[in-house]
Formats: sequence, C-alpha cells, structure tokens
Amino acid sequence: MKTPQDIVNEMMSKDAFSHWLGIRILEIEPGYCKLSMKVRPEMVNGHQTAHGGISYSISDSALAFASNSRGQKAVSIETSIAHIAPVAVNDELLVICKEINCGKTIGRYESIVYNQNQKIIARFNGTVFRHPDLW
Repeated sequence: MKTPQDIVNEMMSKDAFSHWLGIRILEIEPGYCKLSMKVRPEMVNGHQTAHGGISYSISDSALAFASNSRGQKAVSIETSIAHIAPVAVNDELLVICKEINCGKTIGRYESIVYNQNQKIIARFNGTVFRHPDLW
C-alpha cells in the first residue's frame, strides 16, 4: 500500500494548477495536510488584493491531498469558504487541513488559512466522496 507521501507526490506530479500556484507541501499524514505558497502579483484582483480564488485554491488542494492520503481515491462534492481578511502580494499563506470525519463513502474536512503573521485569513470546509478505487 502506498504511503500518504507517495500518494500526494503522485497527485502533485500531475497537478499543473497546484504547481502554478507555487504550492509547497510541508506535512502530509493520513487525513491531514499542511501547505504553503507565496502570493504573486498576477494573483491580485481589481482591489489589488489577492483574488478570493487564491485562498480557495490552496484550500482545495489541501482538501484533495488530505482526503486522498488514506489510500482511497476521493473527490470533492461540496466546498465552501469564508474570507476573513484580505491577502496582499508577497503574503505567505499557510493552510492546515484536518479530517473531521472519515466514513466509508463520505469524508468531511476543515481548513484554516493563515498569513505570515499567523492571522486567519480564511476558513474552508469540504465534503468528499470516497471512491472504492485505491491509489
């Protein structure tokens, strides 16, 4: 059976979007993931703050990695995010995704996104379908 790190490495090797974001994998354990990235100038919106899709996207990647880390393939079926504070160019984002519940076919996860000052900038929730196929 593949380790959580093996699974995430395989996923990342095919994940062009997470590479474009500049995501760095800091920790991966069964049902848990910690990622980081730096916000670049091309990621801002008309208010000159990071587009909301940036904090959403790093959270979504963390959900994917955490939910697949147990060896069973999983895909999101519902997600939501609350944007709490603005994000600026050159901010370093850190997301921690934790498993809340891991059932036979459904999993629930919560993520918190922080900036470099340990300020919470977003909260993300996700539900995944756990497919019977294994990695």
